[in-house]
Amino acid sequence: MVNSSNLSELVTREVWGVDPATLPFWRAKLTRLTRFVWVVIRDLLDGQLTLQAMSLVYTTLLSLVPLLAVSFSVLKGFGVHNQLEPVLLHMLEPLGEQGVELTQNIIGFVENVKVGVLGALGLGLLIYTVVSLIQKIERAFNYAWRVTRLRPFAQRFSDYLSVIVIGPVLAFSAMGATASVMSLTFVQRAREIEAVGTLIDEGARLVPYVLIIAAFTFVYSFVPNTKVRLRSALVGAIVAGVLWQSVGWVFASFVVNSTKYAAIYSGLAILILFMIWLYLGWLIMLVGATIAFYHQHPEYLATRRRELRLSNRLKERLALTVMYLVGLSYYRGDAKWSSERLAGQVSVPLEVIDSVLGALEGRDLLIRTDDDPPYFVPARALEAISIKALLDAVRRAEEDPYLNLAEVVAAPPVDGLARELDDGVAKVLHERTLRDLIGPGKVEPEPAQPPGDNVARAAGKG
Repeated sequence: MVNSSNLSELVTREVWGVDPATLPFWRAKLTRLTRFVWVVIRDLLDGQLTLQAMSLVYTTLLSLVPLLAVSFSVLKGFGVHNQLEPVLLHMLEPLGEQGVELTQNIIGFVENVKVGVLGALGLGLLIYTVVSLIQKIERAFNYAWRVTRLRPFAQRFSDYLSVIVIGPVLAFSAMGATASVMSLTFVQRAREIEAVGTLIDEGARLVPYVLIIAAFTFVYSFVPNTKVRLRSALVGAIVAGVLWQSVGWVFASFVVNSTKYAAIYSGLAILILFMIWLYLGWLIMLVGATIAFYHQHPEYLATRRRELRLSNRLKERLALTVMYLVGLSYYRGDAKWSSERLAGQVSVPLEVIDSVLGALEGRDLLIRTDDDPPYFVPARALEAISIKALLDAVRRAEEDPYLNLAEVVAAPPVDGLARELDDGVAKVLHERTLRDLIGPGKVEPEPAQPPGDNVARAAGKG
């Protein structure tokens, strides 16, 4: 009889204890697919994605009417504001008749918002509410993409304004173009032919999927504060789009059979169902973002836990390697190093490199440029960067100012031993600098290779 402990050991050995590169083609594909499904489910069970989705539900409830009011004003200038109601009806279709009622209420609220009579303060608060929603969405997507930095304020303002102003126009233009194509004379004549008409009708049923997938692809490409490959965004969007439609059908069946909820909650039933649908929608979008992330960064599939834990010696080795590569490139005037290029060179996940770069930046050893993507250069002359300072940067990176070495009460022999060790390191390094580490006649490091499973797995242990 196989117990849970033996099953866990079997899964660990067969899925995580092997290198897919050494397996036959079909088994390597199966192993990677199993890891892919495993890590997505793991992230869901971890609870952070669900918390992010619930947070977005609350923010959406506060910001929905202001967002639609701004979009309504923009669309009114282009003469397509009447299409706002059909879009809301489609989005709330799983709510059934209650979705129609809710749509009418929302449209009524939006029409009551007179942007022209709000005044400067009211208009500012309206835009602030909308920007806050988009910023909250960016934070949630950055979490899925392991990104800790928000966009700079100026870039954030311009990007958000583009989404608010241009996004609705593009979305409704695409929908209008689709409707126009279907109403063309030659399309109508073609539909009269039985075989062609059937094909056109079946293709028309796919239009909602195509529009949703296109919208999700745009969101996954644009919102995270990192460079997202179009192919990865499309993969996540396809999964999320199919989930959106499928869950919509299931939820619609649930609403039809939920007469007891209406009897219990009375007028609040429609609000509760709306909140549940919002939660499911945001959760589906975050799952799609997670899938896009793992598709673009398959090195994370080799780690069994989401939060990678690094040993002290690995942190020190990575810090020395990063400073060596950046210093050598700077000394020779070669191509600069971005965080992604560094991660590929040393074969570790990007999250690991970002933590090391953050520690080096915090000690003024590296400077992040304003390029897109940003590059890293030494903060001062190579001769002025000591190896001891590099090691101290990563050793002290996570120390809290209110709980540091000076606050810990240790026995005098321990303090003495710690000083001896520190003095010994300083003596061995003997004022060696980054310039000494680079040395004369050093060759350019090998071109960056795809991150390896073994190194990533080692980073995930602990």
